[in-house]
Amino acid sequence: MTTVQAQKTEPLADERRWKALAVCLTAGFMTLLDTSIVNVAVPSMERGLHADAADLSWVVSGYALTYGLCLVPAGRLADLRGSRQVFLTGVALFTLTSAACGLAPTGGWLVVFRLLQGVAGGLIAPQTSALIMQLFQGSERARAFAAFGSVVAVSTAVGPLAGGVLIEVFGSWRWVFYLNLPIGLVVFATALRLLPRIAPRGNAGEGFDVPGVLLLGCGAFALMLPVVQEQAWPGRGKWALVPVAAVLLVAFWAWERRQGRLGRGPLLDLGLFSLRSFSLGSLLSLVYFAGFTSVYFIYSLYLQNSLGYSALAAGTAAMPFAVGSAAAALAGGRLVVRYGRGLVVIGLLAVALGVLGALAAVRLVPGPEAGWAAALPLLVAGVGSGLTVSPNTTLTLAGVPVRRAGAAGGVLQTGQRIGSAAGIAVVGSVYFAHLSNHGRAADALRLGFVTALVFVLVALVLAVADLRGPSTSG
Repeated sequence: MTTVQAQKTEPLADERRWKALAVCLTAGFMTLLDTSIVNVAVPSMERGLHADAADLSWVVSGYALTYGLCLVPAGRLADLRGSRQVFLTGVALFTLTSAACGLAPTGGWLVVFRLLQGVAGGLIAPQTSALIMQLFQGSERARAFAAFGSVVAVSTAVGPLAGGVLIEVFGSWRWVFYLNLPIGLVVFATALRLLPRIAPRGNAGEGFDVPGVLLLGCGAFALMLPVVQEQAWPGRGKWALVPVAAVLLVAFWAWERRQGRLGRGPLLDLGLFSLRSFSLGSLLSLVYFAGFTSVYFIYSLYLQNSLGYSALAAGTAAMPFAVGSAAAALAGGRLVVRYGRGLVVIGLLAVALGVLGALAAVRLVPGPEAGWAAALPLLVAGVGSGLTVSPNTTLTLAGVPVRRAGAAGGVLQTGQRIGSAAGIAVVGSVYFAHLSNHGRAADALRLGFVTALVFVLVALVLAVADLRGPSTSG
């Protein structure tokens, strides 16, 4: 069984490290909230800016695209320059671009500022896992990753609810972005005071691998673009980018191997993938995020478009999942040290049970009361998610050298973003295709749930495979 191993280096004796972690988690919450809070504001943007469908699609998906593209380079940059510097730069840029998004005069300008906002979010995200790897070890590290897992779960789930509240209170979509201004200013000021000045983790003399960044960026862009634009770009021509992506990513892999052999400091240390738990855990994270984010996506569409729920009501209906996930993630941080990957297996079983329960609830109560009927199954699924995300993060990064923590965290979160985009594209296609051909929303939702459940079960197989494998030696 895979267990959490203590790093050989001693943690920094900094009494402020939990406060520093809270600062990073707040910034992470802000950036992840923006992946979903915008969804409920799209109709208001369309009316207020007279934006066309292409602009609106890029407002939603462009952020996820640039966010995901920047994660690995930002993690590597932090390994070379220090997490504090990259984090402060990201927070400052995110705050400025949020203000620019709120002030955007046209749909085109909003797309530009939204893409830049995604870049800023990608700069911030890997620094949290890197900070945890640097400042904590053993059971404290597991607790820190538990808090991180709670933030991931809650921010994703409460985004539409927060967006609905802001639009209801202020009457404008612009406040979806203005919300980030006070948060960003407070985070920047407190980060200046609390984040430790730790020497960069990379080896002296290592440079930044620009060709590696270009190959990975272009490859990931070609892979993610048809996925995030699946609904906006009709036809099959867009999938021609997938083999292009494969060629670029193979070239990236070959280039990184060459950089490693020559000792020139690769963007991504391919030796990380020789760690069984890192490889399986990263793949598990990708597949699981494809499942659980797509469940919420189609469920929200069903409640609003088919049952007449408001954005606020639909967000409220999903709260049991967020509450269960946040509470279980905190408990998972304590339990993962004792139970290892077995805890993730239990979590994934609970998610599968919860999705099946929600599917049954919608079938038995197909009308407006479906939100109430699915509340308990969603709570069960949320508890399972909390026992999956943060423990898996802890176990996946347990054997990673601290000097590669930024890049490793970037890989893990890149997989989460690609998984989310791919899951929404696949499950969304199943949902919309059945709705278009047969017009029965409840049946379309059930087929979508079954498709999402397949992703969850694949993640379960990966967790069992790691459970049955040799222990990570740390």
